[in-house]
Amino acid sequence: MMRGGRAQHWLGGGIVAAFCMLILRPAMAGAEPPPQRGESPSAGARPFVVAALSPDALFEDEKEPDKAGTSAFSGWHGFVQSELAYTYASPAHWSQFLTRAELGAQGSLSEQVKWKASARLDYNAVFDLTDFYPADVRHDQQFNAILRENYIDASAGDWDFRLGRQHIVWGEMVGLFFADVVSAKDLREFILPEFEVLRIPQWAVRAEYFKDDFHAEFIWIPVQSYDEIGKPGAEFYPAVLPPPPGFATRYSNEQFPTRTLAHTDYGLRLSNVHNGWDGAAFYYGSIDAAPTFYRDIVTGPEPAFVYQARHDRIDQFGGTLSKDLGPAVFKAETVYTRGRKFNVTRISDEDGVVPQNTLDWIVGLDFVLPTETRLNFQLFQRQFIDHDPDIIYKQHESGFSVLVQHKLTEQLEAQALWIGSLDRSDWMFRPRLSWNPAKNWRFQFGVDVFHGPPLGYFGQFSDRDRVYTEVRYNF
Repeated sequence: MMRGGRAQHWLGGGIVAAFCMLILRPAMAGAEPPPQRGESPSAGARPFVVAALSPDALFEDEKEPDKAGTSAFSGWHGFVQSELAYTYASPAHWSQFLTRAELGAQGSLSEQVKWKASARLDYNAVFDLTDFYPADVRHDQQFNAILRENYIDASAGDWDFRLGRQHIVWGEMVGLFFADVVSAKDLREFILPEFEVLRIPQWAVRAEYFKDDFHAEFIWIPVQSYDEIGKPGAEFYPAVLPPPPGFATRYSNEQFPTRTLAHTDYGLRLSNVHNGWDGAAFYYGSIDAAPTFYRDIVTGPEPAFVYQARHDRIDQFGGTLSKDLGPAVFKAETVYTRGRKFNVTRISDEDGVVPQNTLDWIVGLDFVLPTETRLNFQLFQRQFIDHDPDIIYKQHESGFSVLVQHKLTEQLEAQALWIGSLDRSDWMFRPRLSWNPAKNWRFQFGVDVFHGPPLGYFGQFSDRDRVYTEVRYNF
């Protein structure tokens, strides 16, 4: 991912404008492509990170490969999106004036070999129009050029192989990341964007085996992607434990592991369908894509708590289960994580973190009700094994989510998502209205409200309540 500073804003804006003109010229609506063999539908990733709801599928023109084995080009696809957001909580300010454009293409070299390539440009004009954010935040988020999925697919009998930058989705819960442990995420806009924007592809080698209802998946990630959390002073930069009186809070640059064979990631996932029950089990050994904030206490020249984001090696074991029950679809996921570290309140602790193994689980029911209404309810919990009483979390942290969608007219849909804790007043509420006046066009208006304690998952952003509007064109 490449980033530019304030001096590059004219260049960045020009590139985005030219890119938008380029992709709008050949844009034609097509049919939504079927999922690749062995691919899971869009779902969430790491435990207790909340994602946007499932995105609208991109419109693509699917063309059958030439039966003689010659190459075939399946056409361009992508989207152009503009978003305007105003944070009305004190201090009130414009927080988003974003233009985002993604362009991709796919095709085949033969009946057994296919390819996909895509890239995205983001330009946020809010950094040109206001001086609300620090220079480091402007440099990090004003302009981004991002490689998306870029890979080669090959098939041989019951085996499929994929080499390159790709999404590897292992979870299927609505709005929440649990069993999808492989995906990295761009969290500079917290969990507000859609899946296709939030998830960061991994550079991976992937082998899949299919036999009747059995599916095995092997992955190796030699060069890992990590979560993007932004810079201190950004709209959704994570909160850290406050220092005692007389000490300031400072940050060191994020520390990433060196690229060695010992720091590569690998995983195995096995799944099977039996009597309508779709079950899977997996193991994933990796450098944690999410950072832990290590603490160093300095006494001079200015007393301060100095935090540095670092990434530790972890192991994750988990499983998923789903079943169509008729009136509802049942889904469940669980993940046991070993080796992750959490912040501790003890001043005497040398680096301010302690290892805590965790067990996460979630169960959900998805109902399709009369009058074109959908209701989804989920219950989840994180349990800390050998709980350290000085971390900020209880031994059992429980929560729930409720999603209601209702189609008001053929083109107008209302939706509301509530996610909250059962242990404290810590919640997020996201009502939204979507209008689709024509095929491939979407207009949205919504409100994002956060409430809770200063170190709560949502409460840390209680002064980030906002209203927003968005227009998007898929092609």
